[in-house]
Amino acid sequence: MNLAKGNFRFASALYLESAIRSIEAMPQGNFDQIVEKYVEMNIAHPFREGNGRSGRIWLDHMFRCELGRTVDWSLIGREDYLLAMERSPERDLEIKALLGQALSDDLHSVALLARSVDASYAYEGYDAYRAEELGSSGA
Repeated sequence: MNLAKGNFRFASALYLESAIRSIEAMPQGNFDQIVEKYVEMNIAHPFREGNGRSGRIWLDHMFRCELGRTVDWSLIGREDYLLAMERSPERDLEIKALLGQALSDDLHSVALLARSVDASYAYEGYDAYRAEELGSSGA
């Protein structure tokens, strides 16, 4: 089944397997390469639900492993992010600028992680629960 969101069509199901293989082969040694790989993975869009959230986790993992950095997603507004991602297949400078200014060296901050999870879910319209509050409820 081919997927689309609004006017944007994701990679054809017919070519999904080869697209994923190509993405896996892409270099990931620096910031630009990692973001370019992220943009391609977003175009592949292999699942009906959860691509954005899982993609952001994957991107953050790549930054952590390759650069020793993490994304503070709370520093990137929802509309800015969504518009930059929509335009990224044509021009990735906008998403690179947003991500570049939101990078942090604070890899061990639970507060940053909670803020980032909340922001990532809010991009998709999920905001009934807040990660920061769940940890403090005694659960």
